[in-house]
Amino acid sequence: MGTTTRIALITGGSRGLGKNSALHIAWRGIDVILTYRSKKEEAEATVTEIVAMGRKAAALQLDTGEVKSFEGFSEQLLSVLKTKWEREQFDFLINNAGIDAPSLFGKTKEDDFDNLVNVHFKGVYFLTQTLLPVIADGGRIINLSSGLTRFSSPGYAAYASMKGAIEVFTRYLAKELGPRQITANTVAPGIIETDFTAEAFSHPGMRELMSKATALGRPGIPDDIGSVIAFLCTDDARWINAQRIEASGGMFL
Repeated sequence: MGTTTRIALITGGSRGLGKNSALHIAWRGIDVILTYRSKKEEAEATVTEIVAMGRKAAALQLDTGEVKSFEGFSEQLLSVLKTKWEREQFDFLINNAGIDAPSLFGKTKEDDFDNLVNVHFKGVYFLTQTLLPVIADGGRIINLSSGLTRFSSPGYAAYASMKGAIEVFTRYLAKELGPRQITANTVAPGIIETDFTAEAFSHPGMRELMSKATALGRPGIPDDIGSVIAFLCTDDARWINAQRIEASGGMFL
């Protein structure tokens, strides 16, 4: 990619793990375009933080569960790339956006299942497909999975199934995009303390339980994951491809 400024696109980059990843990526000298679904003010605040670090940044609205909106988003993205960076492509795609709808298998509602599919699998599949022409040769694709594809926790059958699909999909991406020198990997966090898991951590004893279940003796924090995602955007990670990288501190070993 030469001396051209590298650019990462992070879905759901205005909060939680997405925001943390955006800040870690910017700290490594990479510019950032992040997407948000509804909270524009949070997204703009993250952009301000990145700009304060000396990097360029932009925020675009996107509902990753609405496949029909992807062509329009791609056009918006191209416009921002040309206006702000004088480029027609970006380098790193981080498919991070997610939703949660925990329920035991026997009580899973079809609407909740469909929403999970649309955001965590169908949306990732077709957004990546739509953006392929806009990803530079030699780029990277990083998909978010979960420790829940290795160990089972009641209430997450649907969510974990989508993440399992993402892991298989990622290996196929690596194979098919190899001729363009584009790598594809998944990062699988264990339980992390964010607004995404606030409800789970509100249950008495949850923190102690998760700490005991983790070899390193504590739940994860966003910095534990954002730094791994940022590392995969560096030249040091150029030979890592088609891998599932679990960053869980050693949960349920």
